[in-house]
Amino acid sequence: MIKHDFPKIHFYDQDFVDIYDKTWAWIEDCWKDEGVKNGIEGKFFSYPDSPAVHQADAIYSSFFLVYSNRIYQAHSTLDLFYSRQEPNGAIRCAYDISTNTHSVDRDNPEGLGIPLFAWAEYNIYHKSGNKKRVKDTLPVLCKYSSWIDSIFKKPNGLYKTPLCATGMINLPRGDACYPMDFNTMMAVNMLYMSALADILNDKETSFQYKRQYFSLKTRINSLMYNQADGFYYDICKNEKQVPIKTIAGFWPLLAEIPNGEKAERIIAKLTDPKFFGTPHPFPSLSVSEKDFDENGRGYRGSVYPHLVFMVVKGLERYQRWDIARESAIRHVYFMLDSMSPDGNHHRGNLWEAYLPTKEGPAKWPGKTAFPRPQYLTYDALSIICLTIENIVGLSISLPRKTVDWVIPNLEIMGVENLSLKNNMITILSNKSGRGWEIQMESEKLYYFTINILGVKEKTLPIPSGKCSILIDKL
Repeated sequence: MIKHDFPKIHFYDQDFVDIYDKTWAWIEDCWKDEGVKNGIEGKFFSYPDSPAVHQADAIYSSFFLVYSNRIYQAHSTLDLFYSRQEPNGAIRCAYDISTNTHSVDRDNPEGLGIPLFAWAEYNIYHKSGNKKRVKDTLPVLCKYSSWIDSIFKKPNGLYKTPLCATGMINLPRGDACYPMDFNTMMAVNMLYMSALADILNDKETSFQYKRQYFSLKTRINSLMYNQADGFYYDICKNEKQVPIKTIAGFWPLLAEIPNGEKAERIIAKLTDPKFFGTPHPFPSLSVSEKDFDENGRGYRGSVYPHLVFMVVKGLERYQRWDIARESAIRHVYFMLDSMSPDGNHHRGNLWEAYLPTKEGPAKWPGKTAFPRPQYLTYDALSIICLTIENIVGLSISLPRKTVDWVIPNLEIMGVENLSLKNNMITILSNKSGRGWEIQMESEKLYYFTINILGVKEKTLPIPSGKCSILIDKL
């Protein structure tokens, strides 16, 4: 087996395979090595033309870099931020590479970023099995969470933060003071802080964050959910809802905040053309809003790959594999069709944001730098993560020695030469003279759970070497 190359994917549409391979090649342009220049050590991921390294880049890039077979380290950009933690626990949202100072924004004086480090670390743990890293990073993340609480948490139990801290700069939010997305991100943070503590068998820390999570979940459900509309909204300083439907209203799915009935009502809006069911899923602003713009205009309707990723991962929490996969496939097709006007997928760019109703990059009159080409922080989440995890359908946990494969349709697809630490695996579905079969190759034993069409599910120990499973025999 090849030891030093990216994993290969197999899919019935060769265009998906080609753009997947190209994306790995393009990532090299975002991989920077400053040595010890200006106090920044080691290698990190950042947009090529950016003078700064951003917290969002560090967090989101870790989700696809874990699939690089360790050619790129998923954790090194995160470590750049951890190493700059201040005595009070603060970690700022961006650092200038040339001066090694954190960027200051008038609208965000504390440099608050998206609080999703714990989610990233939990994912890295399940792809690397590195328990020592969890032990080293948990104290850093505890201090960081305490810093956020000390400044932004209010007596009502919610977080009052600058709206720009979420990254959605021109999203119409009325007089919102308590952003739906930031508050739910904190709930996601608490969930994964508890899970990281469980890995270390630290029952006290796990209980502490679980209690915080349930408290915040209760506040979000009581203050931010609108029963009549079946949706979550931002609230203003007087704790009144701001009834503007934005993609922020889907973050609660990722945090497992709504119950089954609420979740169904929220998910229904993803396929409803009156709301978020546009041809290219999912716009940042509901079609029903007066500020919705078919040209995108930033967060007034553009489709952003990192937000599609968030919605798809939220759908997973409620076992809606069908919508998750169908949406992911449609999203990648639109990304492909937007690469060049003549439909030639072998040249052209991926983009930071896309049109919601037809193919093409989003537009924002007067903003010549929007959208950024090859903005891989967002694009690779779709082309690499969603392809492996939702289109092909593989879910991997190295500590558990498990690979789960959800196959909604019997198709020729799979992954080849994917490194699970010191174990290279290949899993492919093919149709042979004996019918549909799963062909596997592995260097070590692992446990394989296959779920076919939501009807057949079976867990089998897969020995080292080559083997195959006939689906009809399951």
